[in-house]
Amino acid sequence: MSGLAAADALAVAGDTIVPLQADEALLPEGLDIGFKPVPAIIVIAMMALFLAAGVFYKVADTADMWVAGRSIGNVENGMAIGANWMSAASYLGMAALIALSGVYGLAFVVGWTTGYFVLLIFLAAQMRRFGKYTAPDFVGDRFNSDAARAIAAITTFLIGFVYALGQARGMGLVGLYILGDPGIPGLSGYQGMMVIFMVITIAYLALSGMLGATKTMVIQYVILISAFLIGLLVTGYVSGYSTILPQLEYGMLISELSAEFSDPFAGGSYYLWIATAFSLIFGTCGLPHVLVRFYTVENERIARWSCTWGLFFICLLYLSAPAYAAFGTDLYSSEVGPAYGDPGMSAEAGDVIVVLATQLAGLPTWLVGFVAAGGIAAAIATVAGLFIAGSSAISHDIYANIINPDATQRQQVLVGRLSIVALGVLTIIFALDPTAPIAALVSFAFSLAAIVLFPMFFLGLWWENTNRQGALAGMTTGLIVWLIPMFNEGHFGPGFDIEFLATWMPAIGSGLIGVPIVFAVTIAVSLVTDEPPLETKQMVRQCHSPDPMPKDKTAADVVAEKNGGGPSPADD
Repeated sequence: MSGLAAADALAVAGDTIVPLQADEALLPEGLDIGFKPVPAIIVIAMMALFLAAGVFYKVADTADMWVAGRSIGNVENGMAIGANWMSAASYLGMAALIALSGVYGLAFVVGWTTGYFVLLIFLAAQMRRFGKYTAPDFVGDRFNSDAARAIAAITTFLIGFVYALGQARGMGLVGLYILGDPGIPGLSGYQGMMVIFMVITIAYLALSGMLGATKTMVIQYVILISAFLIGLLVTGYVSGYSTILPQLEYGMLISELSAEFSDPFAGGSYYLWIATAFSLIFGTCGLPHVLVRFYTVENERIARWSCTWGLFFICLLYLSAPAYAAFGTDLYSSEVGPAYGDPGMSAEAGDVIVVLATQLAGLPTWLVGFVAAGGIAAAIATVAGLFIAGSSAISHDIYANIINPDATQRQQVLVGRLSIVALGVLTIIFALDPTAPIAALVSFAFSLAAIVLFPMFFLGLWWENTNRQGALAGMTTGLIVWLIPMFNEGHFGPGFDIEFLATWMPAIGSGLIGVPIVFAVTIAVSLVTDEPPLETKQMVRQCHSPDPMPKDKTAADVVAEKNGGGPSPADD
């Protein structure tokens, strides 16, 4: 893995894509791998707590399963948004990107925070006023189309799968530090740890649903942010890098680090930086597991405040990740070997730079273990949101709305649990041999969300003339556009390695080209076909009405009451 450094480690910036290989065991150099009693106790207690929450908040109906009974408060939901959002890609992968590719990695800080401002202004309150269970629910009802609902549901499931690959990779790598090689026959140490943690995660999610997941996410946020910040403060202090503000003081290290870290665009071109940031901004606004958080609150006011609190909680970590990258890179260079060049720091070492930095700084094993436990909590919290969104897409949007409209709540919950298991098994299989580092894997899901779903959410809420034909054309085009660079770079097969396509439409930043194309196709087709029904336009207007929305009513309910009729059936 020594060749995967800087932008090549992202599997996006270079001319050649170099997938990770299972026979390399995915072992980070310099990491003290082996069983450690105190960190093991911390992690085992943490996992037991998550399982206990799953049992205690065991769901019995679909409202608790998908939207937590719309009972979550703004600060609590803000913490859940933070935990749901700050995955292994944030906790581990962001510092890894900055360590491996320098300034290019800041595109992730910019993209993942700016997206929440767009959400706050244009989508959070409006989505809550529309008032459904899931993102595909919105697409199906807004565009009066079961076909659009199915495409959105499949896209949601696919996003959950691709996104979860990065989380599974993070669990396996960090688990190696704490528990060592579990010795499962036929599996490497990384693979064995990944399987163990994923099985526990699947078990607690199948029990708890959204209600238990939300309660657990609050605990997970406290664990992960405490571990991250305490580890950073102590690492900076004992190593002589900082005193009490490492987020500012790490700048003194810049002149001592290699040009690969500090020079703008040394780790990725200017175009790639823009393309990546663009995809991450609008991918944030299209992620189903993020948008569903706004359905779990009572009204649109709480939805707005949830988004605001979530952004605050997220920034606590995001403003700290560059400091971790600088400290970790300098410690790696002095304790392990050159961070850049050939061989340089591997992608595996980069993916655990947060844990590696605390270890190389000579911190007590229990403290390093606590930092590692925070990475596992981050990964599990995001997998929870992803799997709930993915399973609801199958159970609620496809099974209950299309296949079996007469399904009982018990049947829907059962199908939801089976969907969680299926999604988990699929993730485990593909995570045995991942094709890219954590943040790159996650970013592919952001590109998909940006290209396929964000245009539907934005146009669906802000242009009442967007119709069924336009949505179907746009979403189909979006899926094709997203798949082209994914196949070209070898993430779904051997790869075509078309240099021009890899340069101007990289998988990690394909939203820069894909989003405008989908907007144009959706608008053009909507203009040349019939306008949507009046009731649909009224639902859009209701999403922007100044009148408060009742807790348990949707925009469709309000419109139906005003018109004295029931909801309109799907057109197709």
